[in-house]
Amino acid sequence: MSIASDTLITPEIFKPARYLGNELGAKHKDFDTAKVRWVLTYPEVYEVGASNLGHIILYNIINAQPQQMCDRAYLPAPDLASKMRERNIPLFALETKRDVKEYDILGFSLSYELGATNILEMLSLAHIPLTWQERKDTDYPLIFAGGQTATSNPEPYADFFDFVALGDGEELLPEIGLIIEEGKRDRLTRTELLLDLAQIPGVYVPQFYDLQADGSVKPNRDDVPERLLRRVATPIPAYSIGLVPYVQTVHDRLTVEIRRGCTRGCRFCQPGMLTRPARDVEPDEVVDSIVEGMKQTGFNEFSLLSLSCSDYLSLPAVGIEIKNRLHEENISLSLPSQRVDRFDENIANIIGGTRKTGLTFAPEAGTQRMRDIINKGLTNEELLRGIQTAVREGWNQVKLYFMIGLPGETDADVIGIAETVRWLRQECRHLSSKRLNFNITISNFTPKPHTPFQWHSVSTSEFIRKQILLKQEFNGMRGVKVNYTDVRISAIEDFVGRGDRTLAPVVRRAWELGAGMDSWWESIDKAYGAWNQAIEEAGLSWKYRQVQNGEWNIFDGLPSPLTPLPEGEGNTLTPNPSPKERGESPPVGGVRGGVYDAPLPWDHLDTGIEKQWLKEDLERALQEATVPDCAFDGCSSCGVCSPDFGHNIVVTPPPIPDYLGDFQPNQEKAQKIRVWFGKQGDMALVSHLDLVRLFDRAVRRAGIPISYTGGFHPGPKISIALALSLGMTSNGEIVDFENHTPIDIEEFKQKLIAQLPLELPILAVQELPVKSPKATQLLNKAEYLITLSSDNKYSLSQWQNWIEDVKNSSEILMSKTDKKGKKKMVNLRINLDDISLVENDDQATNTVKLKYLGSAVNDGSLLTPDHICYMLEQVSKQDLTLIKAHREKIILADYITQ
Repeated sequence: MSIASDTLITPEIFKPARYLGNELGAKHKDFDTAKVRWVLTYPEVYEVGASNLGHIILYNIINAQPQQMCDRAYLPAPDLASKMRERNIPLFALETKRDVKEYDILGFSLSYELGATNILEMLSLAHIPLTWQERKDTDYPLIFAGGQTATSNPEPYADFFDFVALGDGEELLPEIGLIIEEGKRDRLTRTELLLDLAQIPGVYVPQFYDLQADGSVKPNRDDVPERLLRRVATPIPAYSIGLVPYVQTVHDRLTVEIRRGCTRGCRFCQPGMLTRPARDVEPDEVVDSIVEGMKQTGFNEFSLLSLSCSDYLSLPAVGIEIKNRLHEENISLSLPSQRVDRFDENIANIIGGTRKTGLTFAPEAGTQRMRDIINKGLTNEELLRGIQTAVREGWNQVKLYFMIGLPGETDADVIGIAETVRWLRQECRHLSSKRLNFNITISNFTPKPHTPFQWHSVSTSEFIRKQILLKQEFNGMRGVKVNYTDVRISAIEDFVGRGDRTLAPVVRRAWELGAGMDSWWESIDKAYGAWNQAIEEAGLSWKYRQVQNGEWNIFDGLPSPLTPLPEGEGNTLTPNPSPKERGESPPVGGVRGGVYDAPLPWDHLDTGIEKQWLKEDLERALQEATVPDCAFDGCSSCGVCSPDFGHNIVVTPPPIPDYLGDFQPNQEKAQKIRVWFGKQGDMALVSHLDLVRLFDRAVRRAGIPISYTGGFHPGPKISIALALSLGMTSNGEIVDFENHTPIDIEEFKQKLIAQLPLELPILAVQELPVKSPKATQLLNKAEYLITLSSDNKYSLSQWQNWIEDVKNSSEILMSKTDKKGKKKMVNLRINLDDISLVENDDQATNTVKLKYLGSAVNDGSLLTPDHICYMLEQVSKQDLTLIKAHREKIILADYITQ
């Protein structure tokens, strides 16, 4: 049963259009006829979740299954969450507005270590018990997690999930749906259903496994696998074409995956290890998906996604082919951080154009020695060549990512970051008259499971010292902006990310104390305090101090503090004695076999990479030895390539087509069309700026020959006459279009109607002389219907008397603040032409409907419904509230055609 969303999602909520669930690309399958009902929940605010490619792909894939349906939910922002708790309204699915407890299965994306607190917040808002133990033998939906962190090490979060989906979900999730369908048909108990799910490769059911005294995780029954297989799937670009949100999202563009997996072998990089083998997408599939996707969505930007886009050898050919095919469209391409050693003129062409997007490279380390230790595979010469190419191609600002705290790092390596930036600028000085500027991010290295550096540890105090060292080096360096990651966040990520099941109470307590997404951004001190207190209450402070102090360091020969030793009953964790405490000497060079053979909390997960290979690669790191990229230079024998995981797929790149050149905006003014439209229902919750973006995308999808402005950022010549306040409906909005090629008016109307929501009805269309003024220049009057309420009931006669008092007044002053921040008194009365009651029945009421006509000129004289409410308050001496406002029409001034 649907919740009363009209009373919950109101204009008082920040960005209410987040929660409408009717954006382009949303699926609305029948709830009652579906045999399996999913909710994919992304534990971040809508702007983050709705633009996540994995979320979009899985949403589309599940809805493509004939007997299954999938809706969505996101983390409500704090204002809505508070309102839901006040009214006892549970978390709901966007599409149906149904309570998520009515669904069969809720899936969460766990993509970073501290994201679990957001998941607990969503479960709490859903009125669902937080742990599988509390949900056992109930009919609550099955709760599962997927994503990078869930695949890497789900143990700290194992208590919260009925099962975990490991690896790629494109094939795995539909298989899960089939098992649930059969389980519902056979009326299986929750435990029986989970046991069936545990037979699917890639499904981990934590309740069927226990933490052992030696730190390993073993099955507690014979009918589940001892090791859990990570699933691997081939990317399908067609499923990337999905949501077109009303609000601006973090990645407000069409994104298509071109390559999954990375074989570069960077030793710090968990995604690179967990996504092997590398799988290229066929170039034709990428091109067709982008071209079709841009037409279907109306986006003006697209992105080609991969862990290392430059390793997709077809990138130059694909990018130029796409830009050639969309040559008449004002579109741009953005790429994530890419390999600077493969940045050349061809790639510069595909990401350049009329609107140059940002350019980001990740050298990671400031010296050649450190780049060899981490197996970055980048030389100083390659770094310089890539930056010089960027400058030659017109960029004068570049983003660079570096890390500190890497294994074997010295102060000279840290200072090398600043020296590298200084050297790059010096070597590029002669290439441009403009100064080369850098935006630099310095992150703190945190060791990740399933990487050669998983045994390493870093020190919070060392991070702070090295940040101070860098700040001194960068001090006075003009044109360089440096951002530093907070060391406290890094320490918590390290502590939780490499933990075991004993940390579940810590995660829960941190959430109870206020840690969460909003806390990190609003108050890092608050969030850090919550985590610190939770660790203290759990009696694990000693362990956290080891993380802070860097006492777990392979280069000092110290053993891993994650290795639990039995102490009395149960699985209490105690720190291992150091070599000195055992009367031993630390090993000289090399990796201590016994220590590094000790069980780790994630050893029961089969990612394909052998633990022995990780140890050997760590040894190579100590020797500053590099390993070649096995997709291009021979097998590195990591163990992934096998029937279970497949093999590297590298597509031979097609020839690079001739580049047709950048988009040239057509500024011809061959036709002007004025459209009157309404803004009704949910569209009242779409802001003016979002409405402008909506019209732009609708025109692109419709293929209307819109004219463009000139300049560095050409925009479509679409002009909405007068912004409508959020929450206000209308039957009289006006928007002007200028076309570079004439189009039949009826054809124009039908094309536009086909691309607009039903709640933006087209009421009239008129062709105007090309040189006629825009509607914004002719604004004169506007007529409104408004509803006001008072605390007490009054007769309509009394309301009429107050209206007459307003009409008979010559001056009603109100203080206004101008654009410069100066306050001045404004006479509202001179902007009012007429006002009257709509009702005629003379009875006592505290709610009345009024009609008024007032100035619509946007020069400070615009008379809004709030102004009417204010004037009536002044004459009545009563507190009044504006309940509803509706604009009936906008009246334009007459003009003479020249």
